[in-house]
Amino acid sequence: MPPDNPTLRALLARQDAVVSRAQVLAAGGTGPWVARRAATGRWQRVHPGVYVAHSGPIPWRSRAWAALLHAGPGAAVSHAAAAYVHGFVAVPPRVVDVSIPAARRVDPQPGLRVHRRRTMPPVLGRLPVVARGDTVLDVVQGLRAVDDVVGLVCVAVRAGMWPQEVLEPLGARRRVRHRALLADVLAEVGLGIESPLERRYHHDVERAHGLPRSRLQVRQHVGGRWTRADGIYEGLGVRTELDGELAHPGGRTDGDVWRDNAVVISRGELTLRYRWHHVAVAPCATARQVEQALRSRGWSGRGRPCGPSCPVGR
Repeated sequence: MPPDNPTLRALLARQDAVVSRAQVLAAGGTGPWVARRAATGRWQRVHPGVYVAHSGPIPWRSRAWAALLHAGPGAAVSHAAAAYVHGFVAVPPRVVDVSIPAARRVDPQPGLRVHRRRTMPPVLGRLPVVARGDTVLDVVQGLRAVDDVVGLVCVAVRAGMWPQEVLEPLGARRRVRHRALLADVLAEVGLGIESPLERRYHHDVERAHGLPRSRLQVRQHVGGRWTRADGIYEGLGVRTELDGELAHPGGRTDGDVWRDNAVVISRGELTLRYRWHHVAVAPCATARQVEQALRSRGWSGRGRPCGPSCPVGR
């Protein structure tokens, strides 16, 4: 078989340099020709009957294609592997998850995890991958912590997913772990919550203590620059900044300091800055401080204690 076979070239271009023995034979090649290329190291065998057509390092997408070709017709990248393709996680998983129709079986292989499904979800893309909403539901099935679920949904929405993409398959599936939490989080993401820390602040600081609801993710022109506040108590001149690892991976930055100072100088607003410990470990003390700040700026209301030892409202 000539190496410039147009059918083979097209397959390798479309499949990230990966091809199956069956595809080579269908394109006019022979078994001995494939065997020679593998024996001489020009091609690398990834799975039985599946090869990458070069001798160098094998990129992750090529491994994903190899998993799909081994799994056969109707297969799609799914679960953690699909989350990586969609941009929900930054690091590619070492094991490639692939979903197939339940009526079929696939021999297990190292680096490959197969999920047999009675109903295949929608599949998209040149690299066949389960749709974003179904991917979120698939990954959530393996999560236990509430913050992990919230974090996944927030990252997925920032990556471009619409909440409705999850709500539709959520309604169609009979069994979904964290169903009520997912519906709650998706509604809150639409209001501007972008991280588990922000959700905890809204629930455990504001709502649990009867404080006003801050307006989230507000863009403002401050000191000649555009900035964005995590939360603003409108009409009271109080802002909140939540320094989670997601938004501030190195902690408070020079830009944060400049913004806080500029807000005081140009707008006369007070900035309250909290980290994970303040919100997750000491929400009552944080709520008490927010209450004091709001009352110092003219709020006539009063917070309510969430329990017998809570200092809010006293």
